[in-house]
Amino acid sequence: MPSPPDFNSLVAALVEHRDRAAFAQLFDYFVPRLQSHLIRLGTDSAQAEEITQDVMVTLWHKAHLFDSQKSALGTWLFRIARNRRIDRLRRNRIDFVDPADGFDDIVADTPDADEMIDLGKQEDKIRLALADLPEEQLVLVRLAFFDGLSHSEIAEKTGLPLGTVKSRIRLAFTRLRRGMEERAN
Repeated sequence: MPSPPDFNSLVAALVEHRDRAAFAQLFDYFVPRLQSHLIRLGTDSAQAEEITQDVMVTLWHKAHLFDSQKSALGTWLFRIARNRRIDRLRRNRIDFVDPADGFDDIVADTPDADEMIDLGKQEDKIRLALADLPEEQLVLVRLAFFDGLSHSEIAEKTGLPLGTVKSRIRLAFTRLRRGMEERAN
């Protein structure tokens, strides 16, 4: 098995010579890791296998797009797998109402007035707690939860070290929890 320093040379061989042996080594190393990661995320094994195959086909065809200055090969491949998984989830989502279905279930799931008031109060508490956060933490919370970026993506986007991103988000949650508890009393 190749060690991480060899990945860049294997990708270079793939880009320059379409080296099947280099691709086979990368395939053997990353396929089981990608599949097990996808399964841990809740993807069934058949879809995990399909997504992993798609990621490896992408590596074969688009290895020239990999930039070792921006990320490690594993990070790049896992990001592609994550995006493919999200794409499949979105594509499989049902976004229509079947006219044969009654609307009784929809009406039954609609919160009543008291629940709406409680939800509004909860949202107000959250807004106030967010307003109390220092700007450096608020920016990271927005990137993580409103923009849906991972900690690694936030670190890349902001130029902050990954540990700093994680620490600030953890501190932000501690402050938010405290703020919510204070407002509950």
